[in-house]
Amino acid sequence: MCLVNLFCHEFVVAVSFVACIAGLWLLREDKKQKDEAQATEEVLLRMSFAYWLVYCIAFGIEKMLLPTWESLTMTLKITTALSYFLTFSCILSLPLHKFAVHEVEE
Repeated sequence: MCLVNLFCHEFVVAVSFVACIAGLWLLREDKKQKDEAQATEEVLLRMSFAYWLVYCIAFGIEKMLLPTWESLTMTLKITTALSYFLTFSCILSLPLHKFAVHEVEE
């Protein structure tokens, strides 16, 4: 049962890797004038996609490495943890930013 869950998690990470690349491509820089609130939202979205992409890459490399490379494995575990928390903070900041902008407008 544990092996099935591991393969399922790896599949979800692989699919989210492709989704992150698609999301970053959709959010590429355009030359239109934007107000500051919309630009901040786009930056937060780009940051969350980029941090999750780093998580996916570090997770994939960690699973492919030999277990004898302990120092590199520990570095990758730290990288996955940091990118996971940075992604979470960016996603949490999006609604907080919208709420702050909505409060200022009223």
